[in-house]
Amino acid sequence: MSQSKFSLADLLTVLGALGFGFFCFLSVNFLTLGDTTLSIIWAVLISFTLGGLAFGVKLVKRTSRNFKTNIIWEWVLIFLFLVVAFFAIFPFSHYFVVTAQKENIQKKVVSNITQAEGLFLAYESYADNRLNIYKSRLNSIVAAKRVNPEEYRNFGFVEGTDDNTQVENKMFSLKAQLYPSNYSEMKQIDSSWLSDAKDKVTSWSPTDIVKVVNTLKVEISSWNGQLKSYSSFRAKGEKASDFDFPLSFDDVSGIFNKRISPNPLSMVIGIAFYLLMFLSYYITKRHSRYPGLKLIFSKKNIWKCCTQYYWN
Repeated sequence: MSQSKFSLADLLTVLGALGFGFFCFLSVNFLTLGDTTLSIIWAVLISFTLGGLAFGVKLVKRTSRNFKTNIIWEWVLIFLFLVVAFFAIFPFSHYFVVTAQKENIQKKVVSNITQAEGLFLAYESYADNRLNIYKSRLNSIVAAKRVNPEEYRNFGFVEGTDDNTQVENKMFSLKAQLYPSNYSEMKQIDSSWLSDAKDKVTSWSPTDIVKVVNTLKVEISSWNGQLKSYSSFRAKGEKASDFDFPLSFDDVSGIFNKRISPNPLSMVIGIAFYLLMFLSYYITKRHSRYPGLKLIFSKKNIWKCCTQYYWN
């Protein structure tokens, strides 16, 4: 192949380093549960180190002078590449190890989302039940106001005002507290968020699924807390308990940040990337004046070099 300054093989070396770095980014992103900045730093560091060593080996291989020095540098760079490659396979492989458990992760996270989708239905059932009970209670008190006028007054009724109007006003006040003006908007936004989260999980978007895993429990707990605060209001004379929606999350974060040994698939893909990075080295020809290892390291040549060094 042509000894051009930047050949197709060099391009493949660059692509190999970038591809390896991309999977390192995904892996570290899994390990750190979404720390994008740290993931980018590690990915750039690893890909630049491996790519730089691969290019360095190629450059010293095609040298036209100082063959003995450069062949030593060539071996040193190859050794360094192998050392870095050995350690880099662990952050590289983590993405594939986690992805191998994709179905299990999807099942658990979707189950959490499905549970959360019932939150607003449960609250509406709770709120409507309270409204029905309170209205029934108010009507019964109005009907018995002559028998029990004290209870009539305890519920805030006032003599001389239409009872039906007072019941309607009390029901309006309770409903306004249980269903505040932002309730419908909140329900729509949160339901859309859950639908979008489920799509990200089922489509297995590597970066998005980490965000879902990180925020799902926090978001749902926040919504649950908000609904519980709405339910804490008590109308005049009303006896009720706060809204309660037990949440049982199946935590999968441990699958993402647990360090596990590389699996066979990740090893094969990693080695393929290493070979791709070394492609330009393999096909680079040595200079026509290259004497060969035997001549470079022959006793005669070594003695000659030492003699010249002594007399100089």
